[in-house]
Amino acid sequence: MSGWHNITSFGGTKYQCGYCGLIVAGDRGFPHNRGSWGIVICPSCDKPSFFEGNSQTPGIVPGSEVAHVPNDLNDLYREARNCCAVGAYTASVLASRKMLMNIAVTQGAAEGLKFIEYVNYLTTNGYVPPHGKGWVDHIRKKGNEATHEITTMQSADAEELLVFIEMLLKFIYEFPARVPSSP
Repeated sequence: MSGWHNITSFGGTKYQCGYCGLIVAGDRGFPHNRGSWGIVICPSCDKPSFFEGNSQTPGIVPGSEVAHVPNDLNDLYREARNCCAVGAYTASVLASRKMLMNIAVTQGAAEGLKFIEYVNYLTTNGYVPPHGKGWVDHIRKKGNEATHEITTMQSADAEELLVFIEMLLKFIYEFPARVPSSP
């Protein structure tokens, strides 16, 4: 492609592609003539990543895909993860909080309950692993803080909640689907 160059300022430097998630070392791109920023093409998916100093766009999506999650719930989980990749940490925390309600409803809770009732539904009906009530309650409290207080969430807040949400999704959806069916 004309205009693309073999790059030396970014080329050969390993990075995690914000699109495909692989750790790669791009050798094609368009460096700025002063070297302060540049675009690198992923050798795996052929999509561009923009670098300026230590900043990368698109950013890294935290967490991992979880199998057997219902589509609407999986879309919300991806949204929470993608929010982190663009630095929208408060939005990610809010989406993580909302996931507790959505998980409860997909597992049989009635719609229109108070939020704490969804958390209690998950706990009392066995959808929270042993000793897991504390981290589900942490998601609720952090989400309430993002919802009801004048505060912004940080990367660590959002990523911590995503770890908990991922574990909950695996416990409820992925792990049970891995159990072999009885003949």
